[in-house]
Amino acid sequence: MTFVRNHAKAIIAADFFIVVTPTFRLVYVLVIMEVGTRQILQMNVTRHPTAEWTLQQFRECVSGEEGYKFVIHDRDNIYSSDLDSSLRTLGFRVLRTPYRSPQANAFCERLIGSARRECLDFMIPIDEDHVRWIMKQWMAHYNRSRPHSSLGPGIPDPSVQNAEIQIKRHCIPNGHRVVVTSILEGVHHEYSLERIAA
Repeated sequence: MTFVRNHAKAIIAADFFIVVTPTFRLVYVLVIMEVGTRQILQMNVTRHPTAEWTLQQFRECVSGEEGYKFVIHDRDNIYSSDLDSSLRTLGFRVLRTPYRSPQANAFCERLIGSARRECLDFMIPIDEDHVRWIMKQWMAHYNRSRPHSSLGPGIPDPSVQNAEIQIKRHCIPNGHRVVVTSILEGVHHEYSLERIAA
């Protein structure tokens, strides 16, 4: 953990998890996240994961100019030696977790748990496309609106402007109103202040 804390901004972590549809088909979800900011860089869905598909997901979210140096992933067969060598050509040092040690990739495991508790436990995904839509909506909410206590609390996406600290927290400023945006058809809600037109 000391290594991870010291190099958090240079580490990305990846992991797969499974979603089961009502027809008992397995859909695999790949999550790639930046450890330092907790931002989800890539989240995609497939019924047939391969090393080539997984490598393409890395290529889509990493250009090489971000300063990432390390990739943490487990010892799943998807992460083949060819995939690892391709990641090395992209400039990464691959850190494989020990066998049967999910805590070694704790940030991704926590993210997957959040995806299940905050999203998938409340919805019945019909098929692969529906899982993709659900995860895309939740990823946008997670990155741009959901506060993370480990960030101070803050938002993972650095381009999102943090709300101003209110001196009178229980009072809505004059000339403003609270606007509610429904996420995932009411599973979550985002709140913001909007200036009332004169």
